[in-house]
Amino acid sequence: MEINYKSISQSLKSNSRETGPRIYCKKLDKVIGGLNNKVYKTDFASKVSEVIYNSSPAEYYEHTLKEYNTKISKSGALIAYSGIKCGRSPMDRRIVHSTKYQADLWYPKNTTINDKVFYTNKETAICFLNNCDKIYVFDGYVCWHPKYKTKVRVISSRAYHCLFMYNMLIRPTKEELMNFGEPDITIYNAGCFPCNRYTESMTSSTSVNLNLETKEVVILGTQYAGEMKKAVFTMMNFFMPMKGVLSLHSSCNISKDEKNVCLFFGLSGTGKTTLSADVERKLIGDDEHCWHDDGVFNIEGGCYAKCIHLNPEKEPDIYNAIRFGSLYENVIAHPETREVDFNDSSVTENIRVSYPIHYIDNVHIPCVTGHPNNVILLTCDAFGVLPIVSKLSTKQAMYHFVSGYTSKVAGTEDGVDEPEAVFSACYGEAFLLCHPMKYAELLAEKLQKHETNCWLVNTGWVGGKYGAGNRCDINITRDIVRTIHDGTLKNEAFKPFKLLDMEMMMPQKYNLPRDEWNDKEKYDDTLASLEMLFKDNYLKYN
Repeated sequence: MEINYKSISQSLKSNSRETGPRIYCKKLDKVIGGLNNKVYKTDFASKVSEVIYNSSPAEYYEHTLKEYNTKISKSGALIAYSGIKCGRSPMDRRIVHSTKYQADLWYPKNTTINDKVFYTNKETAICFLNNCDKIYVFDGYVCWHPKYKTKVRVISSRAYHCLFMYNMLIRPTKEELMNFGEPDITIYNAGCFPCNRYTESMTSSTSVNLNLETKEVVILGTQYAGEMKKAVFTMMNFFMPMKGVLSLHSSCNISKDEKNVCLFFGLSGTGKTTLSADVERKLIGDDEHCWHDDGVFNIEGGCYAKCIHLNPEKEPDIYNAIRFGSLYENVIAHPETREVDFNDSSVTENIRVSYPIHYIDNVHIPCVTGHPNNVILLTCDAFGVLPIVSKLSTKQAMYHFVSGYTSKVAGTEDGVDEPEAVFSACYGEAFLLCHPMKYAELLAEKLQKHETNCWLVNTGWVGGKYGAGNRCDINITRDIVRTIHDGTLKNEAFKPFKLLDMEMMMPQKYNLPRDEWNDKEKYDDTLASLEMLFKDNYLKYN
């Protein structure tokens, strides 16, 4: 089966915008192919769809604003809504069984489906898209390094999805678009239409399918834009390590003289985005990177920032990037002024904004740099037992990287009354398709080869756990990160801190965590409990 197109224009229509030509359908007969690339006649054979191809942000605005409840914010950013699903649906993600890659895949978090189920869902998606009056197609790239540049095609029934990917992918030049050819990765976003729940292996009306052999993504039953971003990242997380390239769920920045590079790892709430968006340094990227033989490059062409409680004073780079062309997802704005309320989580706690990376003032373009001088692992330890900062050996770095520890605090979710440990392998377990130790071994190899320092920085509680102690002040954390960047911290005198059987080293000038607690016995018990959680979690990977 293929999508049918109305041949509006046979010529390329160019204008002044940076993405180059506007193509209103150059008879794109191969945008969507059917089962095994054969063409099947269907009830939709006479249906004529208009293809809106690689449009400008302004035109995406015009199409999106025709949808119910969309609007333009006071800053000029577009506000769109994703419907019932306001976040990813990890329990509904499926990887197509692959005989070719069987030996390389790691399955615990990734339920597989067979080819028949995949093509059933793909057929459903194509039938839905074929029945739309308009479909939106965007061609772009991931991976800033020319050697690894990968072509991605997005096909959706909603204009806002293509604006989102316009922001998140690397936008092609006019010449690149004219010679784009066949994509390496294709995303069929039919999220407005549910999957058939009676199809084998379906657990709800939502289904996100990744086929590694055909490099296709099929989305049904969820309109949340982040599914597309993370599906592409998941594929990069599989194919890059096979080339000896370490894919990373991290942010990255460099000094203004471009001689000092730092990678930041951290789960939600640890401060990764805030600390990497530094007015004194240039941003390489905020979320997805690769570390290869020549250095680090950003995978994406934009940023997708969580903006609940966004503070313009603490996060000016993000706040100032929100303007015309940026896209809000699921935020609430004042009905008259259109001022966005960053504290309103009535739709979801996961309110987001996407924007092209060049909207950040301190950005390094192209988003490619040298090898990291420092790697910072961030954790928000709500138990209050970890040092504020400690230097890690390569072995310790591997352990903490595989553990990916942080914690939830009381009140963030229903039923969470006490601090709760959270572990996510490699700080992005949901997006891993290889065994976590494969990534950890690549990390260790690169840390040693390039003599990169690794640090564990606690942005959580000191002097007691959540409810008793205090959260570390962001300005103190920034000072610590600054001394890591300028090299002064590694020249400090160090003292040991023992976690499990590993003796980490922390700067002499900071108190041991135990010294900050009034109840020493309670500290010892809390630390012992956390150590047991670390041990139990790590057993999964051995």
